[in-house]
Amino acid sequence: MQLVRHLDDLPYHELQDGTVVSIGAYDGLHLGHQQLLASVRKASNKTGLPSVIMSFEPMPREFFAPQRPTARLMRFREKFEALAQQDIDYFYCPRFDANMRDISAPDFIRRILVHGLGARHIVVGDDFRFARRREGHVEQLQMAGRALEFDVEQLPSVIVDGVRVSSTAIRNALWLGDMQTARTLLGRYYCMSGTVIRGEKVGRTLGFPTANVDLRRRQSPVMGIFAVRVRGLGASALHAVASVGTRPTFNGVKPLLEVHIFDFDEEIYGAYIHIEFISRLRSEIKYDDIEELVAQMHRDADNARSILATTAA
Repeated sequence: MQLVRHLDDLPYHELQDGTVVSIGAYDGLHLGHQQLLASVRKASNKTGLPSVIMSFEPMPREFFAPQRPTARLMRFREKFEALAQQDIDYFYCPRFDANMRDISAPDFIRRILVHGLGARHIVVGDDFRFARRREGHVEQLQMAGRALEFDVEQLPSVIVDGVRVSSTAIRNALWLGDMQTARTLLGRYYCMSGTVIRGEKVGRTLGFPTANVDLRRRQSPVMGIFAVRVRGLGASALHAVASVGTRPTFNGVKPLLEVHIFDFDEEIYGAYIHIEFISRLRSEIKYDDIEELVAQMHRDADNARSILATTAA
C-alpha cells in the first residue's frame, strides 16, 4: 500500500482508468470499517481498478476542538499499518486544515474525488457526510455520480448484539473498562502500539521494572490498570500488567503507558511493541505511602496472571 499525503503526488498514470474509493475516519478499523474495506476490495477485483482509502490527518474532530481532542483509537502510524494489511493499493491522507474545512461539497466531488482520485466507484457508510459544515450527503453524491460517471455504494450499519458498531461506541466501552464489548465491536482485542522509551525507572526501584511506551496521543481512550499481552518481542505474546495514567502517588501530570512484563529481563529500549488490553483490573488511585502502592502492585500482578492464564490467545 502506498501512502499519499498530497493530491499532486498521486501517480496519475496508474489511476487514469479510474479508482474504487472509500472515505472516512477509519479510526479503529472496527467491524463496520472491515465491511467497507471488503466491499472496496470486491469492487476493485471486479473492475480491475486500484483501491483508494481516503482519510484525514489530523482527524477533523481534532482540528475543530483542539482543546477537547477526541480520544483516538489509533494514531496515524497504527492506522497506516492496519490498512496496509487489508490489500488496499493507496492510502490518500491529506492534512485537514482551513482549506479542507472550507471546501464545498461540489468542489470536493469534482476537484478531489473525480479529477484528483479518478473515482469510478465510491463506497461509504450509512452515516456518511462530507465537505464544509458536513453539507455533503449521499443523495448529493449519487446525483453527482449520474452526471460525472461514478457509482455510489452505501452500506448499512453493522449491528452486533443489538449495538451499532462505531468508533464512538468503542471509545465509550473502553472508557468504562468494558474490554469485552470493545473486543466484540472491533473484532479483536483493543491494542496500542509504540516505541519503548527511557523513563524515570520508578518501577524498577519498586521491584516492578516497566517498559515505558510513548502514547503519542493527546487523549488516551483507556485509563487504569490492565491485564495485557505484549507482542513484538518474540514469536509469541508475553503476559504483562500495564498502567495507563498519570502516577498520582508521585504527583504525575502527563499520562504514561507503563508495562511490566512477567518473567522478562531484557533491554528493549527502541523496540516497537504492541499491547493488547485483555481486561481492566481497576482505576488508578493515589496511595498515601509507597508500601501500600507496592502491595497493590503485587495484587494487580497476581490478578493479571490469573486472568491471562485462562484467556485464549
